Amino acid sequence: MADFDLRLTRRSALVAIASLLQARAAFAAQKPMTMVHRDPSCGCCSGWIQHLQNAGFVTKVLDTRDRDAVKRRLGVPDDLAACHTAEVSGYVVEGHVPATALRRFLAEKPQATGLAVPGMPIGSPGMEGGNPEPYEVVLFGPNGRRSYMRFVGEKALG
Repeated sequence: MADFDLRLTRRSALVAIASLLQARAAFAAQKPMTMVHRDPSCGCCSGWIQHLQNAGFVTKVLDTRDRDAVKRRLGVPDDLAACHTAEVSGYVVEGHVPATALRRFLAEKPQATGLAVPGMPIGSPGMEGGNPEPYEVVLFGPNGRRSYMRFVGEKALG
């Protein structure tokens, strides 16, 4: 039986670190970038972005004061509008959509424009505090819209 030298050398440590960094980069490359358009002075937008990051989403933030132009360009209906708009994997995410709903949606890849949580429901991600109220995540697109999931706070109902 052969004996192996398991001592850590500078070279083996560097190789190990390089391998870990390469694996981490490859893992990050598999996750889609979530591009968030938000008002730079909005605190709830920052809270929602942090919620996504805590759930493992990779985000890039674009501060813009003309969010209405972004919503029009991406096809967000006026009645579904909220304070921030995101783009991920060719879809639109409007408002305080929980990471749970977004992850399920991206896995299913439905024929739709995207998901929306209209307004700013208390208790939704980024709007924590107070008594959480029930709210609906709406799937919308060229074929109309429908309820996708319902939540109270970050807890899915049904």
